[in-house]
Amino acid sequence: MNHDSDIPWQEIDPLLDRALREDLGDIGDLTTDCTIPEDLKGRGELIVRENGIVAGLFIVGRLLAKIDERLSADFQASDGSEVSPGDVLCVVEGTVSSILKAERTALNFIQRLSGIATLTHRFVSAVDGTGVTILDTRKTTPQFRWLEKYAVRQGGGQNHRFGLFDMVLIKDNHIDACRGITPAVQRCIEGLKEKDQDVKIEVECRTLEDVREASLLPIHRIMLDNMDTETMRRAVEIINRRMEVEASGNVSLENVRKVAETGVDFISVGALTHSYRSLDISLLIR
Repeated sequence: MNHDSDIPWQEIDPLLDRALREDLGDIGDLTTDCTIPEDLKGRGELIVRENGIVAGLFIVGRLLAKIDERLSADFQASDGSEVSPGDVLCVVEGTVSSILKAERTALNFIQRLSGIATLTHRFVSAVDGTGVTILDTRKTTPQFRWLEKYAVRQGGGQNHRFGLFDMVLIKDNHIDACRGITPAVQRCIEGLKEKDQDVKIEVECRTLEDVREASLLPIHRIMLDNMDTETMRRAVEIINRRMEVEASGNVSLENVRKVAETGVDFISVGALTHSYRSLDISLLIR
């Protein structure tokens, strides 16, 4: 579980509030209110239906408290842990009506975050022993970036830049607009100095000619964009450890190890946060 002090609740609480309001509306849970006595007590169990990595349990506790502070939650697993079919993640006790009102919203969050953590873990496992780090990208669900990048970390991956403000990534459009890699980097260095910003500079390279040019510049990392593995190997030789090397584009579970074996340091995978499948988790009332 993550420590509360590490969680940006000022960003996440409004998201949770909106999610609950979206589900309950102004009227509430008509089905539960009309069928379940208000004072009926019970327990609910969050149960995993498939193998995976769990992430987002701290959100469950927060949502339960927002619905009914009298609900108690006994967590049987922690974020980042491997789970198997039948594992109980959390036991919730209190009024059945309150548990049911929190059920779907809680599952929507935890299933998706656990799906991201699970897919990330598969990529990390696929490159085990190569020394390569699996990175995410900014291809995240709007307003969910912190949560989705948190899930990537729980799966064993690392985060690339969080946004446009914490790292420089000079991509093809920047290069084309500046009429070349060198002028783009020069303008960037001057701009960072004017803004008094000390951040890493990464340059996207599409060809080996790009790599030769970028490898002579005062930058921190080169991104090899959509190159085949043989071209990547040649690019790594050209760079010769003068800077970090990242591979990006058309990376899948089927080819990620071949990419890692080219000698790159990082592999960024947009699929971690845009093409995952939610982990199958359900809640049963006992």
